[in-house]
Amino acid sequence: MTHPYLNVASICPRTRVLGPGQRFVIWVQGCCFDCPQCISPAWRARKPAKLFTIPELSEAILQTSDIEGITLSGGEPMLQAGKLHQLVSQVKAVRPLTVICYTGFTLESLRETGAQDVIDFLKNIDVLIDGPYIDKLNNDTGLRGSSNQGIHFLTGMYKDHEHQFLNGQRNLEMHLFEARVLTVGIHARNWKKPVR
Repeated sequence: MTHPYLNVASICPRTRVLGPGQRFVIWVQGCCFDCPQCISPAWRARKPAKLFTIPELSEAILQTSDIEGITLSGGEPMLQAGKLHQLVSQVKAVRPLTVICYTGFTLESLRETGAQDVIDFLKNIDVLIDGPYIDKLNNDTGLRGSSNQGIHFLTGMYKDHEHQFLNGQRNLEMHLFEARVLTVGIHARNWKKPVR
């Protein structure tokens, strides 16, 4: 029996650097990939981190004003596809927020799995950025980590923002949460975390 929680590495309620508009970002805990130069290696471990029920996280999103959408990353979101599908379904039933999702899987491989929770989740995603991160292909532009990654406008939403996703200027934000600094954004090739 699966537990009723979303396993979350970190949250940023408002940022402007991971998609159009101001966005609520959730990084899930746990990943099945081992990409060299991963920017968040601590979030790869498949162990409990911050556990939220779907109603708790849904309420947190809905109470956050002035956001255009949700961005999901990790870790690997598709490992929790069923719960994320429930979450975004609950949120979208109240507010028409957009959803951007990063995954190390390719869209083709996700569709080929035939897993119903994954197929259902894909129907709730407006933009999917797919494929593993490859550091030598990080060209320091756009909203994908490396140029091998695809950008799929699954609903047509944000198609007019294609330049921003592919070639837009990157920015980083620093957020202070619980006495720690969270760096938010797409990082440059061989980026090293600042020593604190």
